[in-house]
Amino acid sequence: MKKELEEVLNFLDKAQTYFLATVDGDQPRVRPFGTALVYEDKLYIQTGKVKSVSKQLAKNPKAEICAFLDGTWLRLSGKLINDDRIEVKKAMLDKMPELRGMYNENDDNTQVLYFEDGEATFSSFTQAPRSFKL
Repeated sequence: MKKELEEVLNFLDKAQTYFLATVDGDQPRVRPFGTALVYEDKLYIQTGKVKSVSKQLAKNPKAEICAFLDGTWLRLSGKLINDDRIEVKKAMLDKMPELRGMYNENDDNTQVLYFEDGEATFSSFTQAPRSFKL
């Protein structure tokens, strides 16, 4: 795993909650998420296909997440691309077993998406921002 990708995943795992922003027509939509997985050197998140967020990303895959931890925040922007492979769905649910009450890698609802053309920026009030491509 690339060092930068590992840093992003570790930050998201420690923060536990991040906020995902999507676009719904001309209205931004933001909601809390907690899923993050690196699989085949790509950062994935998970949701349900029946949710509004899935429909919004299908229309416009551009998204941004923001997480905050110990005075530092991470912003990650890019396109979220659907991946219907059972293997990556299983890997996500194995990492987050508490989701298995609602999701299963073999159902028609579980959705995993990875960041394409992702750019991560770590910022704080005490240091200059650091940005890199994923």
